[in-house]
Amino acid sequence: MLPRMTWRRLCLVLALPVLIALSLLASFAIRTSSQALAADWRTARNDSSHQAPDPAKTEEAVLQVYAARAFSWRGTFGVHTWFALKPHGGAHYSRLEVIGWGVRHGRPAVRASRYTPDAYWFGSRPKLLLEMRGPLADVLIGDVIQAAENYPYPATYRIWPGPNSNTFTAYVARQVPGLGLELPATAIGKDFLTNGAFLADAPSGTGKQFSLYGLAGLTLAAEEGLEVNILGLTVGIDLSPLALKLPGIGRLGVGM
Repeated sequence: MLPRMTWRRLCLVLALPVLIALSLLASFAIRTSSQALAADWRTARNDSSHQAPDPAKTEEAVLQVYAARAFSWRGTFGVHTWFALKPHGGAHYSRLEVIGWGVRHGRPAVRASRYTPDAYWFGSRPKLLLEMRGPLADVLIGDVIQAAENYPYPATYRIWPGPNSNTFTAYVARQVPGLGLELPATAIGKDFLTNGAFLADAPSGTGKQFSLYGLAGLTLAAEEGLEVNILGLTVGIDLSPLALKLPGIGRLGVGM
């Protein structure tokens, strides 16, 4: 028999992989049992989730950031994120995001469109991560557009570990710290730092993060709390409000 101390060490070594595996299994079970899970992208729900203010009735500027579960099996692991922008007096929203479809055939990865700002993403209802209105939002919209134009990977997309849609959103957030944007733990690719950097501000701008090409890293920030990145998956703890951050599941605790 193994000595007691050896068993303890073995349990400690296995604890994190087991936690990650159980979290992903739980996420898969929840995902496959969901009525919103679409089997076919052509028939998946893509109408408005009615979270964006009607531009015909809203004069002030509106800046929103959304996240929705990725399509098919990818949704077990992570989300897709995007910006919805309406300047003061604007008659419509501009939707700003990175999309991988068509990139290999020459289409740009960064897409700006008038697509429904708060649409279901292939059957998944988006979660509103951030909303700002008024004069400050109007200023930050210009900053977001400028940051998007400077994104280092305008024609490159790699689902894992990045650069992908969440890499883009995180990059813009770092360039526009006034957003104070905290991305969910399920935003795989957010820890892929641009231009080969190993150290950067956390997306929220309230701390720092170290990352080794999005495959391993550590984030410590007032908004994100403590996050450990393992092969693109996030495990961590948030103290404000108190919650665990688990792969596939995301936040588990207060303010889910």
